[in-house]
Amino acid sequence: MAGRVIDRRTLLTGAAALSVAPTVGYARTTHPIALSRHGPVRGALEDGVAVFRGIRYGADTASTRFQPPQAPEPWRDPVDALSFGHASPQRGDEPDQSEDCLFLNVWTPGCDAGRRPVMVYIHGGAYASGSGSSALYDGTRLARDEDVVVVTLNHRLGPLGYAYLARIAGAPFLDSGAVGQLDLILALEWIRDSIAGFGGDPARVLVFGQSGGGAKIATLMATPRAVGLFHRAATMSGQQVTMSGPLNATRRAEAWLSALGLTRDTVAEVASLPVERLLEAAGERDPVLGYGSLYFGPVLDERTHVRHPFFPDAPGQSAGIPMIIGNTHDETRAFHAGDRSLDHLTWEDLPGRLSPDQLRIDVAPEVVIAEYRRLYPAYSPREVFFAATTAGRSWRAAVIEAEERARQGSPAYVYQLDWASDHDGGRLGAPHTSDIRLVFKTLEAPPWPATGPGAAAMADHMSRAFAAFARTGDPNHAGLPIWPPYDLARRQTMIFDDPPRMQDDPRGAERRFFARIPYVQPGT
Repeated sequence: MAGRVIDRRTLLTGAAALSVAPTVGYARTTHPIALSRHGPVRGALEDGVAVFRGIRYGADTASTRFQPPQAPEPWRDPVDALSFGHASPQRGDEPDQSEDCLFLNVWTPGCDAGRRPVMVYIHGGAYASGSGSSALYDGTRLARDEDVVVVTLNHRLGPLGYAYLARIAGAPFLDSGAVGQLDLILALEWIRDSIAGFGGDPARVLVFGQSGGGAKIATLMATPRAVGLFHRAATMSGQQVTMSGPLNATRRAEAWLSALGLTRDTVAEVASLPVERLLEAAGERDPVLGYGSLYFGPVLDERTHVRHPFFPDAPGQSAGIPMIIGNTHDETRAFHAGDRSLDHLTWEDLPGRLSPDQLRIDVAPEVVIAEYRRLYPAYSPREVFFAATTAGRSWRAAVIEAEERARQGSPAYVYQLDWASDHDGGRLGAPHTSDIRLVFKTLEAPPWPATGPGAAAMADHMSRAFAAFARTGDPNHAGLPIWPPYDLARRQTMIFDDPPRMQDDPRGAERRFFARIPYVQPGT
């Protein structure tokens, strides 16, 4: 994609010409052209939306492994942006993986002077998997129906994005625990400098993301280098109260190096080992958690990251950025969708199933079970399992972030998705990821399509709320009851159900019960 190298003056001169050319007769061309920060790109017109897939925002990272991203060489001639770029190397079956993975995608109603709100989606998969290429995140309907510009992106994941080698190897790996986040910052800088050429407004940028994407956003809210790059934030079932400390991150890096057969004296070899070996070694048991594979996520390195995202309070640098903080009612049903043994769970079996890797906090499962049986005497063992693991696993962090924003006096609009698809007989309820397809209106996307009465209406409610939030910093629209920011007196929460409703402190008894138990962000 690099093409011919040109200087900045030539690039800017080309920008003046190209800023007009793609707009003239835009509706009649099937291959609109827009000018990116580094050169012109050619997209495709699909269902009335201009789509640009696989725009390069950073150089190939193979030669700068574990180091901050670099801008690519600029190019003069239009480059095709018709297919998705490579995904970051990762364990699992994500297609088309490569260390040359710094690409993003744009859906826009017009490469014109529209100055539309920009909705930048950061994918989930913890910090270990995924890409911006999923059909779940297709921006066509959201861009077309709400007149917004949608962006998705790829960045480095797992050990390539977050292995903390600074205390082991020093330079050139001082930033290795943060390069995945630095990739995101480089992408946001691209958006700041380029998105006007795609019909977007660089002064109205919403970052939104689900699960690990939400955690990445919470981390960016406390990252000094991200100041000014986005203006609203929405986290969906994904929070980051604390990040990994440097000593625990070093323990993980040492376990990883040991699995690779490397020592402190030979650590530099990680820069040249086959990437497959690096990923295989990441499957080692985590020495801090005591369960699961090695956790790689942002590190308090005192360089890129100088404080925890939401500890001991909400970050002051983001006090002026309005937030949406959301979760789904039945988060953990997604993680056990294929486990039919839970359908036959007994009260005798339940304590053993509520293991630390399920509850993620240090509490006796018998105490949790007794409280849920008191609160919900009609619940079955299966229902207690899902309710308790949902509350203990991630909802706690969402509550903490909303509370800290309220104490700071900064707006946070809180939601809970209760609406359930009738897919598979409705047995999944409202699981983790179910809000993504509603916001994007990708109702048919696998693995759990949003089907049944009310699906289209619920998608309209949620997508309009997120688009309104991107446009003004306020998610209210005519289809919803009045949605005020969260405060500690009432804990106002939008319940997305049929019909949507406001509720004060939903699941308040569960919240009060778990508030007695210290919370530690899993992995940190």
